[in-house]
Amino acid sequence: MRRQAANLNIKKHKEADKRDSRLRRKREEEKDPALRAERIAQNKPATIDSKRVWDEPVGDEEDALGWAVDVERLAKRRKVEQEEAAEGKSRGEDEDADEGGQAEGVLAKLKARDRATDADAETDDEADSMLDTDSELDDDVSDASDASDTTSSKPPKRASSPSATSTATNLELSPEFLKQKFPQLFDPVAEPKILVTTSINSTLHKEADILTSLFPNSTYIRRSANFHAHKYSVSEIAQFASARQYTALVVLMQAEHQKQPDGLDIINLPSGPHFHFSVTNWIEGKKLPRHANDTGHYPELILNNFKTPLGILTAHLFKGLFPAQPELEGRQVLTLHNQRDYVFVRRHRYVFRDKRESEKPYLAADGKPLQGVEDVKVGMQEIGPRMTLKLRRIDRGIQFKSGQEWQWKGRMEKNRTRFNM
Repeated sequence: MRRQAANLNIKKHKEADKRDSRLRRKREEEKDPALRAERIAQNKPATIDSKRVWDEPVGDEEDALGWAVDVERLAKRRKVEQEEAAEGKSRGEDEDADEGGQAEGVLAKLKARDRATDADAETDDEADSMLDTDSELDDDVSDASDASDTTSSKPPKRASSPSATSTATNLELSPEFLKQKFPQLFDPVAEPKILVTTSINSTLHKEADILTSLFPNSTYIRRSANFHAHKYSVSEIAQFASARQYTALVVLMQAEHQKQPDGLDIINLPSGPHFHFSVTNWIEGKKLPRHANDTGHYPELILNNFKTPLGILTAHLFKGLFPAQPELEGRQVLTLHNQRDYVFVRRHRYVFRDKRESEKPYLAADGKPLQGVEDVKVGMQEIGPRMTLKLRRIDRGIQFKSGQEWQWKGRMEKNRTRFNM
């Protein structure tokens, strides 16, 4: 009992000292706000995301889907290298012009031109060939000229989200080799038409009906009517859907010996590619607390944190499943957030209202109130369904048999700090 009392006394004194130091630090930071900013900058927690390892682009572009490279970072680095090369070229020409006399003027110009061509060749070799030069952080002038050149036959660009954050995916930085390999994903139709079905002899009819509310312009058709019906394969269903102007086929897979979704296959028609996702944490909208009901409007689409070539390809797949022009009067938003190669799917309905006096304002990343929205609050209701997707494999064409040739496959990385998307 004495040891127990002594231990409690020691713990009590430690907690009192921690409380006193915390209150003392609070008083000092109120006098000098720079101390709080310095403390927050130093006390950043070490997470798996902060330790993420990026690869350097090496090898052939045929295996580029397996590279874990940040496309946006490569685009910025390439732009900086081009600017430095241009500055070095102009500086070298000025120095040669000052050192050389009138008799050596022609020779100096030739040397400067040779050095400039060598520098340009080196920068072209070192720069990543995955990036499209026309889509690298262009100015507003180039964007306006591209918009004027587009014809009316192409679908309009998707409206950007008004709440875009730093993690929003920049689809304008799509690598050029992806556009050459998968042109059908980078040229979607304005109004997609989706056919939803299930695996053979599945009982997930209710869940498949829910998917029709998630994907606009979608229709659910049962895979098999009875035990003696013909078992149509995925390739046969794809031919059936392509003949009826469907643009995508969604197959909901059922877990073995369980009546719940286990996988989701998305096939771009008419000839692929075929994406295989695993599904976990499926929750339908009616089971969510204080859920909202679907109104049938086209949702706004938010794609977050798709940075690698594989991630951008996946983002373009989901982008092609939704109409390019959302119906803003419905106030519905669908969020696909990628974190550690898991894609979290959430659908909400939002409303803007005035901030009450008892509520705190929105804070930016630096802890200060966000400019322009000091008196605005957002109310949200989740519609559902809620699920988590993980990309397992990408087939080059529509799957017709087991073990066919694939474009990308998850390799079950042992390194926990390396992610593919």
